[in-house]
Amino acid sequence: MNSPIIGISCYVEPAKWGAWDITAAVLPFDYISSITQAGGRAVIIPPDTQGGHVVNNLDGLIIAGGADIDARLYKQTPHETADKPRETRDGGEIALYNAAKEIGLPFLGICRGLQIMAVAEGGTLIQHLPDVTKLNHRPAPAQFSNHQARFKNDSLVASIVGSEMIVNSSHHQAVDNPGSLTITGWAEDETIEVLEDPSRKFHLGVQWHPEMSEDKRLFQALIKAAQK
Repeated sequence: MNSPIIGISCYVEPAKWGAWDITAAVLPFDYISSITQAGGRAVIIPPDTQGGHVVNNLDGLIIAGGADIDARLYKQTPHETADKPRETRDGGEIALYNAAKEIGLPFLGICRGLQIMAVAEGGTLIQHLPDVTKLNHRPAPAQFSNHQARFKNDSLVASIVGSEMIVNSSHHQAVDNPGSLTITGWAEDETIEVLEDPSRKFHLGVQWHPEMSEDKRLFQALIKAAQK
């Protein structure tokens, strides 16, 4: 059996390697290795607001983590702590998400990917988590906070990882209103950790970073769904 082809969105950022110091389409390799270890083959998809149709050539889709989403997309003024908008990436990932949903493609959103789901479905974000919780979800950029999360018993996520687990978070913002999606996971401070669309076979977003963990069950479940 051929390995399922999993598309994954990526960053466009200033990058340095060898003699080069230029803008590049980049992605932490942990995403790629997680897909490969789970039995899939990764295809990196750079931002393209007109490129949603590429999902027709995939068996599954992941929207990866990254910078804050432009608050203007959900009709709010960006918080003073918000990252500089990545407008092309925002538009490109929403296009991918909508196209994947239209054809029922198995989908996994990771961190920012969860937030893209909410915004695409008419939801909103908490723009600065320290304003609403004492739990530190990101000690510093590129650092992780480990904390407890619990999941709804009859949810897709619980069928994969059980009713609770320790998760590794590194995010500045979080989902406030999930739009049309269903909340199925919460952190110990009630921050939203998981969104799903129960009407679809595999349509899931998580706020933590499974690619940076030894636990690859979410990737394995995505690959299994993609094989079908």
